[in-house]
Amino acid sequence: MLGWAIVFAVLAVAAGYLGFMSLAGLAATIAKVLFVLFLVLLVASFVVRAIRGQSVV
Repeated sequence: MLGWAIVFAVLAVAAGYLGFMSLAGLAATIAKVLFVLFLVLLVASFVVRAIRGQSVV
């Protein structure tokens, strides 16, 4: 999921550089959503592992 966020971020930069502003905005929005979703799932995973008494590292 983090990989897809990076791909969409690179796509947004490339599209912005080439002048496709609407495509760049869409790709940037998708990248932001995927990154936030990744962070939420990462934190949830750490919390669940901590509650179970497992190592979070």
